[in-house]
Amino acid sequence: MSMRMSFGQEMRMAQKQVLAPRMIQSMEILQLPLMALEERIEQEIQNNETLELVEPEAEAGGQDEPEAPPSAQTVDEQPLVVDQEHANQADFERSYDWSNEYPDIDEDRRRPSAGRIDEASDRYLDAMANMEDRPETLFNHLHDQLANYDLTPEVGQAADKVIFNLDANGYLAMPLEELIDPVPTDAAGRPAVSDPEAFRAAELAALEQGLAVVQSMDPPGVGARDLKECLLLQLDGSQPHGAQLRQLIRDHLENLAANRLPLIERKTGLSIEEIESLREALHGLQPKPGAIFSLPFVPPVKPDVYVEQQPDGSWKVRLEEIDLPNLRISPTYRGMLQAASTDAETREYIKRKINSAQWLIEAIEQRRSTLLKTAQAIVDHQTRFFSEGPEAIEPLKMQQIADRIGMHVTTVSRAVDDKWLQTPRGLFPLRRFFVGGTVSADGGEVAWDAVRMKLQEIVQEEPKDKPFSDDELVEELAKRGITVARRTVTKYRKGMNIPSSRQRRDWKLTRQHQPADATVVDGPAPLPPT
Repeated sequence: MSMRMSFGQEMRMAQKQVLAPRMIQSMEILQLPLMALEERIEQEIQNNETLELVEPEAEAGGQDEPEAPPSAQTVDEQPLVVDQEHANQADFERSYDWSNEYPDIDEDRRRPSAGRIDEASDRYLDAMANMEDRPETLFNHLHDQLANYDLTPEVGQAADKVIFNLDANGYLAMPLEELIDPVPTDAAGRPAVSDPEAFRAAELAALEQGLAVVQSMDPPGVGARDLKECLLLQLDGSQPHGAQLRQLIRDHLENLAANRLPLIERKTGLSIEEIESLREALHGLQPKPGAIFSLPFVPPVKPDVYVEQQPDGSWKVRLEEIDLPNLRISPTYRGMLQAASTDAETREYIKRKINSAQWLIEAIEQRRSTLLKTAQAIVDHQTRFFSEGPEAIEPLKMQQIADRIGMHVTTVSRAVDDKWLQTPRGLFPLRRFFVGGTVSADGGEVAWDAVRMKLQEIVQEEPKDKPFSDDELVEELAKRGITVARRTVTKYRKGMNIPSSRQRRDWKLTRQHQPADATVVDGPAPLPPT
């Protein structure tokens, strides 16, 4: 089989959608949350000398420049005209002394206003105050404790090896035998020790001692190989009823998790009340001792939009742009661009920079307009949420908002992405208000979030001595006008970390409400005598 290769020109017709750089930048700016947008503006100011901030005194009508904050309209009202006839006049060189020709540029930079100095100082102090300390790791926390032990080099190395192989929860998830070093060999590949088995035995003994050292460290329970060992390591003898707690952990941990208290009662002779008390004591132990060193990082958020109720009862949104600086094109560079004495190369450079600055200003204004319209449309649809609470949230799709404001659904998606809405009921991501739903008994729509809240409400109000099964939860929801399948209830119950009906049962109440001669059997029935 041969492959034929040919070289030549070929014409093809294809339809492609090519986005202009200006549109790409607008979409990027739209998608940025407020804090990221602030950082982006700071970078652009540093990288583009034709972009500058409008000083507060200028905004207030001071002596500097009594012009309004720039917008796309302001820029368009003052078109930039390049004088091509005098483009080659200059005796411009790259080492040109800018300070002689345009002294106000460096003068402005050398002597910032008092307000600018105070603002920069406040931002620096805020950044220092909000800077988080680097969190300590479990490995470092345990490794530092090794210095407190008087260990032989072999045991110290073994303990260090155990620490290195712990998982994020503080467990040793592998047998000690897997941590034994290979038997050393000579150049010919033969064992370099006289008795390899004795070498392995000595290594295992050192690892066992090292593991015991690690298990005596803080946090209690670290170095355990399973949950039972982890909990047992945390019983230091100071707890009351220590022997009974150890018995429950060793022999009945699974039954405790499944709430099979009558079965434990029959096997241990402890009463239901005593078992409940012991279980509460076990809840004070830490099943994942290393997890405190691996807490997920929660980035700080700042609301992009605020919603407030008006005197007439309507809800109005406003953007939070206090920290966003007002931008404008530098009048100095505008003058340089229009000056006949400016070199052609300099003029082209300034023109590119001014175009970039103008695009950024327009993109920020476009972001503001799009976000404002999108947020107001969401609030108008979810008025009951703000008036009555989260249980009144309405089903909503992004396409509905896109149709209402006359934009593409991808634009709406970018507008709400990672944006937060501050409401009288708390801070919510804008995506929180887009939810699916189901049909209620009267033919209306009910949001899935409302179904979850109603399910939580039913579980909280159910009889604790006889909790509802999933089938009964379906019936209870139907009484409230919500028709869902059993598998949906099971899915939501598990997703909300609601235990099964067996695990939710309060056996003390069950005993109080049952007849005196009744017998409650939970779990396997006892075997008949032989």
